[in-house]
Formats: sequence, structure tokens, C-alpha cells
Amino acid sequence: MTQQICILGGGFSGLYTALRLSQLPWDTPPRLTLVDQHDRFVFTPLLYELLTGELQAWEIAPPFVEVLKDTPVIFHQATVTAIDLSAKTVQCNDTQVIPYTALVLALGGDTPHNTVPGVRDYALTFRTLADAYRLEEQLRLREQSSTDKIRVVVVGAGPSGVELACKLAERLGSRGRIRLVDRNTDILKASPEFNRKAALAALEDRGVWIDLETTPVAVHPSAIALQYKDRVDELPVDIVLWTVGTAVSPLIANLELPKTASGRLEVTPTLQVVDHPEIFALGDAADAIDEQGQVLPHTAQAAFQQADYAAWNLWASLSDRPLLPLRYSHLGEMLTLGTDRAALSGLGLTLDGPLAYLARRLTYLYRMPTLEHQLKVALNWVTRPLIEIVSGVDKEGYR
Repeated sequence: MTQQICILGGGFSGLYTALRLSQLPWDTPPRLTLVDQHDRFVFTPLLYELLTGELQAWEIAPPFVEVLKDTPVIFHQATVTAIDLSAKTVQCNDTQVIPYTALVLALGGDTPHNTVPGVRDYALTFRTLADAYRLEEQLRLREQSSTDKIRVVVVGAGPSGVELACKLAERLGSRGRIRLVDRNTDILKASPEFNRKAALAALEDRGVWIDLETTPVAVHPSAIALQYKDRVDELPVDIVLWTVGTAVSPLIANLELPKTASGRLEVTPTLQVVDHPEIFALGDAADAIDEQGQVLPHTAQAAFQQADYAAWNLWASLSDRPLLPLRYSHLGEMLTLGTDRAALSGLGLTLDGPLAYLARRLTYLYRMPTLEHQLKVALNWVTRPLIEIVSGVDKEGYR
């Protein structure tokens, strides 16, 4: 009987688990199905580059059918509506029911909207390709208007908020009034000191206002209310970007499976859900722990590493081989701080500026899902500047 592996979620943890599973030496290859509601994989660390035109959507968001075309993985675009744990089936909104022998839960998370009044209706999030398109539309509307200043408030001074603020400040230039708001006493509270200092310098160089120890209490159609100590001020604003927190997928939240205090799934160091060895959970769906019992961060690099272990342990569990406990290696942190500037801390190395920008780009190029896509993107990165130079010469010739 053919084993059936169903992977829910096509982000880093889900897609890379599927790709790795397709490469392992199966005695009898299983039926591999990847389910995601979107048609494209999104390399989220490079999503910011869309705002400044540094990269194009096809470079960071290849279609799943393209990524999986040379693999046995079946891609099914649908929204998962229910999981029947006793029947071992996944139900989709297109009425399809997918049976499984083993299940991978990699559904990711959402930005919570219910923490402050008005966020759901008037703030923008920045996690998906659709989010980037919505923000692009809002920016273009204001750039094409006669308004003197474009006022943007970015809530959350973690990596996402800092990177967004830097990119927006560069794009909007003198028309931009960018404000970065966070309730903590410093930006990038979980980042290395080197990156924090580099980010502060980049934000100051770009004229971004930083409001620390400040809490949003309400978002309105054209204003945001901010509380600093005992005082609340309401500031006019054109765009509010909300980058605070991660909420567990509603599907995960409703499953009757063991969970941690955070609401995520409780897993063993082999990434199997406690008391359910046929179910693997990783990424934002679980609080993964390594063999030392340390909880992993919910980052892209952690998802990459979990995918390798999840694939290996799935293969091992269905092939009567020993499973491996997760060994996580923290490789550092990279931040984009503009169109020619980044910060990098890790493995004993610290870089700031254009060299860090190049190192970040090359590292992420290497991490893209397939060799074919890597080569296509690399070729475009090499030829695009030459085409722009030639195009510029042509334009000058016509003048």
C-alpha cells in the first residue's frame, strides 16, 4: 500500500520539507501532496525589495508548479477547512478530501489584528505578496497625488519594522515622513548589538523618527493614537503598517492536539506532535525544541533547518530507521537597511554597508528553492544593470 504524506503550508518549512522528501532514497516512493491556498512560494526575507524596485515579483515568488515541476510532489491549491485526526484526512474548500499516512503541519502564522481597535480595518500588514501589492497601491496613490508629505507609521521595531522603515524612507525621499513606533526601550530587542547600532544609524541617516516606549491605542482612517507614559496623542497619518506579533493559524488553534502556553503545537525534538507520532509540526505552527530542550526562534533560518530534520524523520519513520533529534545552529542575523546597505552578524563576523548588502543577497540566492530558479535569478541580477545602462545610453542618443 502506498504511503501518503500530506504537507499543509507552502512556506519555508512546508515547501523545503517537500523538496527534501522528494530527494530521499525511498524503497517505495510515497504519494507526496503539498497544499497551499496561494499559487506561489514567497521568499519573504526579500519581500521588502519589491517596494524599492530592486527585485521583481517573479524573482522572489516563483509559482509552486514551476518549483515542483521536476519532482514527484503534487501541488494542490486550496484552503484547508478541516483535519480529521481519527480518519486521517484533510478536507479542502474545493470539497477534495486528502488521506494521509503522515501529516506535516506548516501553515505559518498571521499578524494579529485584534489587539488594538482599528487595526483590522485601517492598518496594513506585510507578510505576503498580496500585502506587498496592497502597500504598493497605497504608495502609488499618494505619490501621484498633490500632497506635500506622505506620512507613514510603522508599528513594531523588530526586524520587519526596521527593514520596512528603511526601504520606505529611501523610496519616498524628501516627501516621506516615516515614524517607527515600539513599546520597548530599544529597537531590535532580540538582535545582536552590532545590528542594532547599524540599524539605528541607518534610520537616523534616512530621517526616520523613532518613538520608543510608545504604545498604539487606536488606529483611525487617517490618524493613529499613541500613548507615551500617561499621555495620548493623535497624529495624522496616511499609511499605518502593523508588524507586531504572530498569531497561530486558526486551523492549528482549533485542533485538539497538545499545545504550549503560546498556543502553538507541542512537539518532540524529532518535530513530532506529542502523542501523535504520525504528525510533524514546524515553523510558526509549533514551538520546536532542539535536543537540549531549547525553543527555536520563529525565523526563516530556523524553518530551513527544521525542514531538513522533518523530511529525514518522516522518511525514517516510514522506513523503520532511527529518527534524529533536531540540532539547531544559529547562523546569525541579516537585515536590509536600504537599497545599498545591510547589517550582518553571525559566525564571528560583523558587516555593515554595501559589502553586507552583497553578502545578504548572495546568501539568500543560495537559499532559493531550486537550482534552476537560482540560476535564472542570478542571470537577471547580472544582466539587468547592463540592460539599464544600455537603455540609458539609447535614451540619451534620442535626446
